[in-house]
Amino acid sequence: MRIPDRLQPLLEQGLIDEVMRPLMSGKEAAVYIVAASGKYCVAKVYKEAENRSFRQRTAYTEGRQVRDSRQRRAMEKGSKFGKEQTESAWQTAEVDALYKLGAVGVRVPKPIAYSEGVLLMEVVLAPNGEAAPRLCDCNLTEAQAWNVHAFIIRQVVMMLCAGTIHGDLSEYNVLIAWDGPMIIDLPQAVDASHNQSARALLVRDVNNISAYLARFAPEIAHTRFGEEMWALYERGQLFPDSPLTGRWRGSTRRADTRSVMREIDAAAQDAMRRRGR
Repeated sequence: MRIPDRLQPLLEQGLIDEVMRPLMSGKEAAVYIVAASGKYCVAKVYKEAENRSFRQRTAYTEGRQVRDSRQRRAMEKGSKFGKEQTESAWQTAEVDALYKLGAVGVRVPKPIAYSEGVLLMEVVLAPNGEAAPRLCDCNLTEAQAWNVHAFIIRQVVMMLCAGTIHGDLSEYNVLIAWDGPMIIDLPQAVDASHNQSARALLVRDVNNISAYLARFAPEIAHTRFGEEMWALYERGQLFPDSPLTGRWRGSTRRADTRSVMREIDAAAQDAMRRRGR
C-alpha cells in the first residue's frame, strides 16, 4: 500500500508507527487505520481543496470567528496566504468541534492530535471488535430504527444547546458503535447563533436522518423534530433534556399587512411633524 504523502511526516515524527490499511474515502477526506503508541487509531487525511467534492463552503463558514486580525483580513481578501488560512481553518474547525461537543457529552470520536492536514482520532469499534459500520450499511428492525432515531435526535439537541449544528448529518456520518451511535465528520459544523442558514441546515440534518430511518420504521417520516427544537431554541427554551414530541405546526395566522402599513404611515407622519417644528 502506498503511504499518503500527508502521513509521511507523522511517521517520521513518531506520531504514528505504521499505516495499517485504508478504511474509507469521502468527499472531504480519506481515512486510514494506523498504529500509534501500541494501539490502533484512525488517521483522517484531508483532501486538497481541488480534489474535494464538498461545495458552497461559504454557507457553512458564515459566523465563524477568526481571532488573528491579519489572518482574518487575508482570508477576506482571498490572497494566497488567505486561501491557505481558509483551508487550515476549515480543517481545524472539526478538531475544535470534537473537543467542544465531547466536553458536553455529545458522542463524537475523541481527537488525539492534529498535524499538517491529518487528524488522529480514536477508532470507533463495533461489537465484533472491527471498525464500526456507518448507519447506511446497517439493516435495522423497526424497534431498532426508533431507538437509533431517538438517540440521534437527542444528540442533535445537545449539539444545538452547545451552539453547534452538524450541517451535513446523514446516514453516512453516523457510526453504529458497540455502545451506541456516534456522530462523525464535522469540518462544516455551523455556529447556530451567527449563521443565517442555521435553521435550514438543522432541519435538513434532522430530515436526512428521519428519511433514512423511515425505511425501517415508516412512521418516523411524519415527525418534525427539527422545526420543533429550533422553535424552542429561538425562544431560549431548549435544554439537553427538553422533552420533544416530534409534532410542530408553523403559524397559520395571516399577517395583518394593512395594520402594519398604517403604523408605518403614522410613524412617518409623526416624524414629518417633528421635523416641521
